[in-house]
Amino acid sequence: MYRRLIFWATTLGLFPVILCADEKPSIQLDERRAFGYLEDICKMGPRPSASVGMTKQQELLDTHFTKLGAEIRLQEFDTPHPLKGTPVRMKNFLVSWHPQAKERVLLCCHYDTRPFPDRDQFRPKGTFLGANDGGSGVALFMEMGHSLPAIQPTFGVDMIFFDGEEFIFQRDGGKFFLGSEHFARQYRDQPPQHRYVCGVLVDMIGDKNLNIRPELLSQKFAPKVSSSLFETAWRLGFRKEFLAKPYPTEINDDHVPLNEIAKIPTADLIDFDYPHWHTTNDKPIQCNGASLVKVGRVLLEWLQHVPEDVRR
Repeated sequence: MYRRLIFWATTLGLFPVILCADEKPSIQLDERRAFGYLEDICKMGPRPSASVGMTKQQELLDTHFTKLGAEIRLQEFDTPHPLKGTPVRMKNFLVSWHPQAKERVLLCCHYDTRPFPDRDQFRPKGTFLGANDGGSGVALFMEMGHSLPAIQPTFGVDMIFFDGEEFIFQRDGGKFFLGSEHFARQYRDQPPQHRYVCGVLVDMIGDKNLNIRPELLSQKFAPKVSSSLFETAWRLGFRKEFLAKPYPTEINDDHVPLNEIAKIPTADLIDFDYPHWHTTNDKPIQCNGASLVKVGRVLLEWLQHVPEDVRR
């Protein structure tokens, strides 16, 4: 089967992309394939916003999701470089499944990497590959792309890869969440024809020793979304990976602008106990495909049974 689709999206400042698909989707999540995606991403090197590595990653995602039959949109905007003041072009990358649905669920991750591993005690200006912090969400969504065309979700599904989550050049201070804030403002100020009933953000979900806990801001802004995700994980038998005890403090992440600005109830699935956070040791060897697939299974199961009461 060959499909050629041309579509336009103006309400969010999105640019047209021509795409085709000729691959039959699978409903199996593959640990080795998922980890292979993570390795491929990290082979591109660091991927800060507007870098050579980021451009290569965008080309990879375009090719990957086009072959799987998704609709692709880019949301571009400029932001001042925090050190130089010159414009930096940011690109949120959005992938749509079941695009005819007017009520949709948003799956999110960030796909930029921090410019430097500034929490590395010995090499704070070293090479930061961001395998778990950035790469894991991208690899997960790439793997889920093989299954999403085949399932029947409760709502339409959009994946968005946020740019500028941490375009930070100093350890303390700076402006985070540039991509998610821009997306949230555009959604609020120029509403599209569809509506997001809820969202899920994934961040650092590839750790070999996966420990995801309920996050306090998620419980505050999107309690039904958060609880339904953990209930789904426990139903699948992942109690060791999805723990019941919440993190003791709030975690600011890309879900905050989605909740506060766009009013999309969004929960954050994050393993914030990762010991290699913002260090040169955040490499694929610290991650595995099993963790990626477990989170993917939870999301695919949840998407097919999203509770009606998750809406505000």
